[in-house]
Amino acid sequence: MERNNADNPNNADTRARIVDLLMDKVAEDAFPSIPMMTLLEDLLEPDEVPAYAAVLMQKISETNYPSVSMLARLASLAGND
Repeated sequence: MERNNADNPNNADTRARIVDLLMDKVAEDAFPSIPMMTLLEDLLEPDEVPAYAAVLMQKISETNYPSVSMLARLASLAGND
């Protein structure tokens, strides 16, 4: 199994598909798991961060008492960690 070969188009395609899957899961799940969000954040490319931040902002806006963890993740994406 090839690992850490960013030049391989198959690896890039697989990474993008995993990111899409996890992004959808985070958006759909009422309480996405911390390991799932951490994995997603580890896989994100810089141009994908705004979409993930938008998902987190939407989740935060939908509740009266947002998760402190989710607020911290959002702040971290903005460089305020």
